[in-house]
Amino acid sequence: MPPRGPEQRGGGVRRHDTDPTPAGRRAEAAFEDTQAMLAAQAGGGRSAGPKPGEGGRRRRGRGVSGPAAGGPGGPGGYGPDDDDEPEARRWTRFLPNWKIVMASFVVLSAGVFGMIAVAYANTPVPMSTQASVDDRGSVIYYRDKKTPIARLGVQRTPVKLSQIPKHVQDAVIALENQSFRTDSGIDLAGMARSLWSTVSGTQLQGASTITQQMARGYYDGLSAEVSIQRKIKEIFVAVKISKTMEKDQILEEYFNLVYFGRNAYGIQAAAKAFFGKNVGQLTVPEGAYLAGRIQNPSTFDIQEKDGNYAATKERFGAALTNMAELDPAAYGKYAGSSFDDLKFEKVKVAQTFKGLKGYMLNIVFRELKERHIDQSDLETEGYKVYTTFDKGMMEQAYKAVKARTANLEPTIHARVASVDPKNGRVLAFYSGDDFVNDYNNRAFDSTKQAASAFKPYVLAAWLESGKSLDSLVDGKRTIKMPGTTPISNSGNAAFGPIDMVKAMASSVNTVFVQMGDEVKLEEVARIAKEAGVGETAKGNPIYKGQNAVDYAIAEQKYQVTIGSASVTAVEQAAGYGIFANEGKHFNWHTVTKVTKVDGTLVLDEQIHENQVITPESAADATVALQAVVKSGTGTAANIGTRPVAGKTGTNNGYKDAWFVGFTPQIVTAVGMSKDVPYNKPLGAEGRRKLKVDKYGLPNRKIKVVHWAEEPMPSFIGGGGTPTQIWHDYMQAVTAKDEVLQFPPRANTGVRNNLATPTPTPTPTPTMDETNPFPDENGDDGGWPNDNPDGGGGGGEMDQPDGRECLPWDGSCDVGNDGGDWGDEPPNGEIENGAPGAVGAPGTPAAALVPTPAASGRRP
Repeated sequence: MPPRGPEQRGGGVRRHDTDPTPAGRRAEAAFEDTQAMLAAQAGGGRSAGPKPGEGGRRRRGRGVSGPAAGGPGGPGGYGPDDDDEPEARRWTRFLPNWKIVMASFVVLSAGVFGMIAVAYANTPVPMSTQASVDDRGSVIYYRDKKTPIARLGVQRTPVKLSQIPKHVQDAVIALENQSFRTDSGIDLAGMARSLWSTVSGTQLQGASTITQQMARGYYDGLSAEVSIQRKIKEIFVAVKISKTMEKDQILEEYFNLVYFGRNAYGIQAAAKAFFGKNVGQLTVPEGAYLAGRIQNPSTFDIQEKDGNYAATKERFGAALTNMAELDPAAYGKYAGSSFDDLKFEKVKVAQTFKGLKGYMLNIVFRELKERHIDQSDLETEGYKVYTTFDKGMMEQAYKAVKARTANLEPTIHARVASVDPKNGRVLAFYSGDDFVNDYNNRAFDSTKQAASAFKPYVLAAWLESGKSLDSLVDGKRTIKMPGTTPISNSGNAAFGPIDMVKAMASSVNTVFVQMGDEVKLEEVARIAKEAGVGETAKGNPIYKGQNAVDYAIAEQKYQVTIGSASVTAVEQAAGYGIFANEGKHFNWHTVTKVTKVDGTLVLDEQIHENQVITPESAADATVALQAVVKSGTGTAANIGTRPVAGKTGTNNGYKDAWFVGFTPQIVTAVGMSKDVPYNKPLGAEGRRKLKVDKYGLPNRKIKVVHWAEEPMPSFIGGGGTPTQIWHDYMQAVTAKDEVLQFPPRANTGVRNNLATPTPTPTPTPTMDETNPFPDENGDDGGWPNDNPDGGGGGGEMDQPDGRECLPWDGSCDVGNDGGDWGDEPPNGEIENGAPGAVGAPGTPAAALVPTPAASGRRP
């Protein structure tokens, strides 16, 4: 056998490449072969070289410089010097070996999949269903936290899958989860498709399969919160139930729990709500429409209410297209169906809002909406809402109003509001008899001139400035102030120098004008505004975002001291709280807390306290207000041994009448006015009154209504019917209350006379001794008509041409910040402050109740 040459070393025959060019072996490869040969010799003939057929490794892009042998690599080295390597190619030496990368990937993947497998194995299918599967509605409670005012949300009517037409099933599957019949409960392709369509803005199908949606809505422990943990758990549960439940069973559960809008939960409820028929009677286009609504039902409700059907039309078309792709033979002919051929049921106002409770729900909804809980949340999230309303007090307010107004024209409206002065809670109110038919929430929205019921804020400013109740001011017959028309007392009476108690009891206009001038109108406005007065008017564009008190000062100057500012009943009730509660004001509110079904707190009570005046000023002002009831214009409010304080208010022509009074525990405001609808504005040819129903509203089909506030019968002065309603109501609701006394007189401040006392009082007009205040208790008392030369009340206020109302009186209210809870208003387009609902289910946010201005002022 011939001797072995170098090429045969290492126990194998190999080609000795000497050509350093790319066509031959590279120096590095030769070096590696040599090293492998030496290793093989040391290891008993094993070769570390390449396997047969593999040849040497090529490193693409690497050149060779220098001789084939020798070099810096040491004896026998074949590698090129690093200094000779191209700079741009050196970084590749730091790349990890592909085998290491692959091995790392395999290990990492195994770990991830192992974790997923463990998590999947440890995720059980929930054994219990959600408590809300059959009822996701909310409960609104009275303040006793036990008695429901209303339950929101609908009960589902479960149906078997066999009762649901196949085309309805196919419509939902085609739009929500096309692979439902064959997938494992999840759809990875669908998830990727949803991600892409969301990014591209063309989303038609969600990432969740029908099985996932069913699991989320049906099983306890799978909430709708947005989190990775919840989504992963939902996926695991969906995969597991897909293995244990038949597809038809999953689909049946899904159809009975999914929300379609209009408070309709489940396909049967949706068929009734949208088309007035049972699910088995739904046509292919109707099924397609309902399938399209599943994506975002609450938003679609809002859009359709506003007449915007673009989104639901798009979903309708997508459903029919997908159905045609799913089964061309069955649904191809429906691809071009017209959306306009669908015949929808008219949206109905649920009986939930019938009667008095509709007014309560209306204001609660608005308050919750300001705190980011809207009606759809209440109808789907299962909240418990605890309100401030006392059921018995609500009923007593209704009874008192009905008893005193039963024989009055339906256009004469009363409004009542009671507030706890210790915390601002609205305990009860009266806005109307039936919210469904008379949707004006007058206690909260009807802005009317405060008239003389505003005077306590002037007295508060007087006392806060360091002046006492003993100060004397000339009760002159008439007074003329800069920028203001002449102001006179009721009946043109002159009182001479009188103190603050007498001025309040007799409601002497000219005294309060001088007091306002002395302390400055801005200080009067500060106290009234800090007591919450005049805020509602900000929602009226007439006021340009101003508080009604500021607006009245800017427009009528000193008229504000005798009540030209527009207020609501609830503002006055909360405002007088500063007198009943040692100078502290609490913002009125109607919700104490909101919880979930399990008791978890969602919202707590919002109580805002503000020390508006000192306790001493509040005590002394209350002394003067007690005199109103004991011997002044409000004697009809006397309820025996229980102390009462308050103030009457009537403007010229008996257009606005008030009594706002309080005990140490409750403040109640009662207001009345007459709002008459006309077919045309003032001065227009052919103008006539519109016929009204028992609620004082015209035919709901009339699109444009012009409202005017007109005089009420003379017995409805501040000291007349409003005070009588207050008396009847407060006597009933305080019957079981402890009899508490007001704080004693503090005698704050010093005497600051604006008039010189005289030994003989100035004579006043002769009055009927049995009725010392005839102008407040039914007798006109010689009150002049609305004639600028007739004296009394300051004469006729200037009115803009063609206007029956004055903006500072809130008479031209056209819109507000009410909620958005319903459909078109009964009156459609409204002009000149037509009444409208604010947040009524079945009615939209609309104008505040109109209040044409009076021409002057009465006490």
